Formats: sequence, structure tokens, C-alpha cells
Amino acid sequence: MSAAFDDWMKTVQAHVEQALDALLPAAAGPARLHEAMRYTVLGGGKRVRPLLVYAAGGVFGADMRTLARAAAAVEMIHAYSLVHDDMPCMDDDALRRGKPTVHVAYDEATALLVGDALQAQAFMVLAEQQMIPPARQVAMMRVLASAAGSSGMCGGQAIDLDSVGVSLTLAQLERMHQLKTGALLRASVVLGALAGRDVAADEHAALDTYSNAIGLAFQVVDDVLDATADSATLGKTAGKDAAANKPTYVSILGLAESQLLAEKLRRAAHEALAPFGEKALRLREIADLIVQRKA
Repeated sequence: MSAAFDDWMKTVQAHVEQALDALLPAAAGPARLHEAMRYTVLGGGKRVRPLLVYAAGGVFGADMRTLARAAAAVEMIHAYSLVHDDMPCMDDDALRRGKPTVHVAYDEATALLVGDALQAQAFMVLAEQQMIPPARQVAMMRVLASAAGSSGMCGGQAIDLDSVGVSLTLAQLERMHQLKTGALLRASVVLGALAGRDVAADEHAALDTYSNAIGLAFQVVDDVLDATADSATLGKTAGKDAAANKPTYVSILGLAESQLLAEKLRRAAHEALAPFGEKALRLREIADLIVQRKA
């Protein structure tokens, strides 16, 4: 990563952290619930989805205040999905972002409510946006709802749960991760673009191609890291997929072929951004970050 990209990334991460702090409920009212919401969202994570929001927003001339709300909303959805994913009825994990998961730090009922409340809060954040035309505001809420629901992230998680101990083809594995991981990454890109202006059909197509490539690459690299890194490096329990007999890119393709696939997807992501020229530099660099990360 270049020094310029590293500086930009740190600036965006700090901006998003401030926005999340302001847009999450204060530790009043149902204090334990609000405390747990803040525990899981603040002070952790790579913020890849918010970075995508800001990078796409830069291409389409978005206002920083609009981007802050869009980035906060998508990060709240992502955080809720992690809280629920870690619960005993799902993946049953005790470690996330280097600290105890919410159901461990609090309890299962609180973890369930945290996820529910974060999902609602995300749409509240978008609904209270006042910087863009109402039609585009509705479009942004529709994009996020579709990515989070049964035709996106939740649908992918359902397929994942049904696939334990089952042999999947590569195409089936890709479809699962296009929903489970890729849908919210795509939403992040589209939300950033819509925060700036209406998006033409050819621009949508280019962004979709880019998003599909980085969405699959993200999961391929996750599978590689799950097989090669330790828990301290990852900030979550390593080797869980293999232990749970879940299909992964590494289990289907092998480690070396998985690494080659990630690099192929990185190049495809770069190529998809050609119509945007140098304005899409940050999106290209995020594709590099996704593929070259070590955790």
C-alpha cells in the first residue's frame, strides 16, 4: 500500500468512527443494550465497507456528510451480521475483532437484540439523511435492504448453514458468497455512488463487475487466511471452517489455486474500473488491500 492510500484510509476510518459514535444511541434508556451496541461497533474492524463507500463517493462527487451516514449505515448492518453470526445457534464463536463476542461479553438475549437494534438503526440513519433528493434517498435504502435480506446477506448465511458437511461445486460456493459477503460489499459501492448523484446504466454495470470481483476475492482470501493464519493475527478463531466441515475455496481448489484465483479477481476488479480513469484510484487500491491483507 502507498503512503498516500494509508493516510487516506486512516482519515476515512477516523471519520467513520466519529460518525458511528454520534449516530449510535447514547448509553441511556435501555443502557445495557445501548452499551452492547457500542461495544460491538466502535473501536474495531478494518472498515472495508465504509472505505468502499467513501472511495465510490469520491468518483461520483459525494458530500462528506452524506458519505458519513451511508458508511455508518452499512457498517451497522455488517456489525449486526457479525453479532448474529457468532451466536451459538449459528457459527458459535467466542472471539471477534480481538475481543469476546457479544453473547460472551453480555449474553445471548442481548446479542440477539443488539443485532435487531443495529439493523433498525442503520435505516434510521439513512432515513434522516437530508442532503440528497428523496428519490435517491429511497434508492439507497432499497439497495441496503436488498443486500441485507433474504436475496443477499441473510440468504447467503442460510445457504452456508445448510452446506455444513455438504460437497458444493465451485459455482455453488461462489453463489453462496456472492450473497453472504458480496451483496453488502456491492451495496457499499453503490451507496457511495448514489450519495453523489444518479448512476447511469453503464456505470452501474462497471461497478457491479468490480463489486462481484472484490466480493469473491474477499471470501477467497478469508478462506486462505482461515487455513494459514492464527487466531491472534485474525482477531477471530482460526481454522473454524475446517473444524466445522464447511466448504471453502481452499477445500475445493486447494491453497495455491485459491491464491491464484484471488489475484485473478484483483486484476478483474482493476479492469472493471477502466471507464472511471484515475478517479477510481481508491477503489483499485481497496481491491489490492482486500487481496493482499494478512488478517
